[in-house]
Amino acid sequence: MPGAGPLYLQLRARITEAIESGALRPGESLPAERDIAAMSGLSRVTVRKAVEQLVAAGKLVQRHGSGTFVAPRVEKVEMALSQLNSFTEDMARRGRETRAIWLERALVRPSTDEVMVLGLKAHERVARLARVRLSDGVPLAIERAALPETILPDPGAVGDSLYEYLGSRGMRPVRAVQRISATNIDAETAALLESPEGAAGLQIERVSYLPSGRVAEITRSIYRGDAYDFTAELLLSTAPERNGT
Repeated sequence: MPGAGPLYLQLRARITEAIESGALRPGESLPAERDIAAMSGLSRVTVRKAVEQLVAAGKLVQRHGSGTFVAPRVEKVEMALSQLNSFTEDMARRGRETRAIWLERALVRPSTDEVMVLGLKAHERVARLARVRLSDGVPLAIERAALPETILPDPGAVGDSLYEYLGSRGMRPVRAVQRISATNIDAETAALLESPEGAAGLQIERVSYLPSGRVAEITRSIYRGDAYDFTAELLLSTAPERNGT
């Protein structure tokens, strides 16, 4: 393989060029390491090092038992922090198709934190919802929500949109408080989001309220850092004038 620099870097550059030119398309599988080594005349150790670096960079994804694939191409989504919309509604406005992979839908005993935040009594249960949210087939986020059983008595009845279902019962939240922090995606989350372990992510904790002021929902979500930009409009506050100024 002609070129300057270590051989694994040369191979990495060639694979990257093939991805960016479209010769290797998103979702397409790479040949096995031994086949790449045979075609390129490189050792399998060199091939493995190049592939590992491309996985770490998010260019490739490895699926246990399936092989190595070109990572899905992710289009950045800009989300306004001033609006309380469901994932499904937000993506529908952009003309994008949504799908969920359910991880949990059940009525369970609440945690101590859920009892306190949701204002539950000792005997009350919570509806737990956990799912991977996909847009146009690309996993963008993992959402985990907890709601009082009195608000969501049948978690299995929730379809694509939780808020749409709550609205049909007159229980849709109208206000929420969110906290956003940076995080690094762990191995389990990375596998679900098809992202490299340790990649940047956004962790969002949200508490939503009904018109009555009652807490309706606690949601803890992990969003792919390479897929989202959050925006907010800021207005200059007008402080009252002081005498003598």
